[in-house]
Amino acid sequence: MQSPIQSYLQRLHEQFANVQAGHVASYIPELTKADPDWFGICLVTLDGKAYTVGDADQHFTIQSISKPFVYATALADRGRDFITSRVGVEPSGDAFNSISLDPQTGAPLNPMINAGAIASASLVGGGTPEAQWARIASSMGTFMGHEISVDEAVYQSESQTGFRNRAIAWMLKNFGIIDGEPMAALENYFRQCSILVNCRDLAFMAATLANGGVHPLTGKRALPAEHVERVLSVMATCGMYDYAGSWLYEVGLPAKSGVGGGIIAVLPGRFGIGIFSPPLDEKGNSVRGIQTCKQLSRDFDLHVFKHASNPAMALSRIYTGADAGSRRQPTPHMQACLQKQAHRIKYLCLQGFLAVDGIEYVIRRMGEMAPDSDSFILDMQQVEGIAESAAMLLNQARVNLRADGIALVFSRLRDRKAIMDPLSKPAYENDHGFLSFEDNDLAVEWCENRLCDTHTPSEAQHARLADNPLFEGLPAEWMRQVEALTSEHIFPQGTPILETGQAGDGRIFFITSGQVSVLVPLGDGGHQRIASLGTGMNFGEMALLGQTTRSASVHADTAVICQVLETDDFNRLAEQIPQLKIRLLENLSNDLAHKLRRATKWIAALA
Repeated sequence: MQSPIQSYLQRLHEQFANVQAGHVASYIPELTKADPDWFGICLVTLDGKAYTVGDADQHFTIQSISKPFVYATALADRGRDFITSRVGVEPSGDAFNSISLDPQTGAPLNPMINAGAIASASLVGGGTPEAQWARIASSMGTFMGHEISVDEAVYQSESQTGFRNRAIAWMLKNFGIIDGEPMAALENYFRQCSILVNCRDLAFMAATLANGGVHPLTGKRALPAEHVERVLSVMATCGMYDYAGSWLYEVGLPAKSGVGGGIIAVLPGRFGIGIFSPPLDEKGNSVRGIQTCKQLSRDFDLHVFKHASNPAMALSRIYTGADAGSRRQPTPHMQACLQKQAHRIKYLCLQGFLAVDGIEYVIRRMGEMAPDSDSFILDMQQVEGIAESAAMLLNQARVNLRADGIALVFSRLRDRKAIMDPLSKPAYENDHGFLSFEDNDLAVEWCENRLCDTHTPSEAQHARLADNPLFEGLPAEWMRQVEALTSEHIFPQGTPILETGQAGDGRIFFITSGQVSVLVPLGDGGHQRIASLGTGMNFGEMALLGQTTRSASVHADTAVICQVLETDDFNRLAEQIPQLKIRLLENLSNDLAHKLRRATKWIAALA
């Protein structure tokens, strides 16, 4: 099954691939070699699942996207107090290469402009420029999840043309921000900007920040947790230069861009995004990257100031039809089928408000289970609501699963508007919508029928009274006398056969054709189905134990034919054949014990 997230990113890529606005950066000569048609997108979840489209594996130089990660390294090495005494955290509102220094201290206003980034490179741990570079390379590799490499041609091009940056470095030296040789620190800055990355690398770096500083796949800590919020705060307010305010207002994600065409965006606690497209706007940001992030944020409600939770919390538990089958009494054919195949029915219990990342997690879990599944039941009892974007993905997953021969049905939606309205929007024009059941028992019964390919009740043949489990082991002569006491009753579909609280009814019903539901009343005036009975089964048998008031209602789900036995007639026959009643009561106790075991199994599955 193709992930709906993957399908969405492909559509997003197609939407913006033909945008022709912007120009490839030219102030560094080597960057002019980039193909303006390159365009890649990657999204990485907190457990390391990467979704990629387009030129996601195309390598390019990281440029200014290195700045938050080198700043993070300096924070980890020297501590917050020391670093903030040398590099500020205030937005400058200026271009990336502006000379924005505090007029009193000479400190750069923030680490996202060139002045602050050059200072950060000079402040990482290491006694020499060579040791500092080794530290930068190691830290960047931990954020990426693999060793780094440098594009030497770009490095040389930056070094040979970086006259403005040289002036900035000498100013930093003049104000005492850089302690050592400023040109050595500057060369390390040029090298860090020339590190080769692709979209996948950027998305994993962003996801590492989203994951509290721990790489989602390697499990290695790239940054102490107490510094993650500081890095993300500076990215949110300063990461997009003089577009930072509009970015935070419209997109709402901590982000950083680079003149190589890359953009990273972080949704803390949820996932990281990497985008690559070389043509830049007048502010130095990727045109396609900006448009893609805006659309992503709108479609998936990604604004950082929206409520967020761990996506795995959307799924409270999973169990199978082998743990909790339907409450009907299965026919021998169905019982044999379910003993082998019931585990292929999967219940997924969802909870809370379902956003995109939570549904992505649920869909991915279904994808993992799909090879050994025939159907999925999504129990929505504990769901508060679902975002339209999440519902779109879930509907697409339903369609994709159906194409793979797997059913996805919903249970216990109960006409809640916050869930029904988003889900009711079809996945495509001719989509006929989803299948929903009042409760899990109805849902799993439908799934069992599908799994075992059973005949519908109207197609089922008539059952013999002698084959009923209550009469197991009775001699043929006794059986003939019992049959002589019964009378045939026909109930049209929808007919109430018995009602809760009905008194003085001593009849036992043996179903020879059709299907009924056994219902108990609920406090809200509704009913809960506790059993479904079909051909060859019985109800009302508690009258044999002297029960005179009906504890449940029985309704005909289809046209039903029953053989009905009056307990008074049966008791008179039992006076003549005492062993007859003993045998029936033994069979009844065995049947009740079996039902109790099934109920216990249900309770264990739901506990």
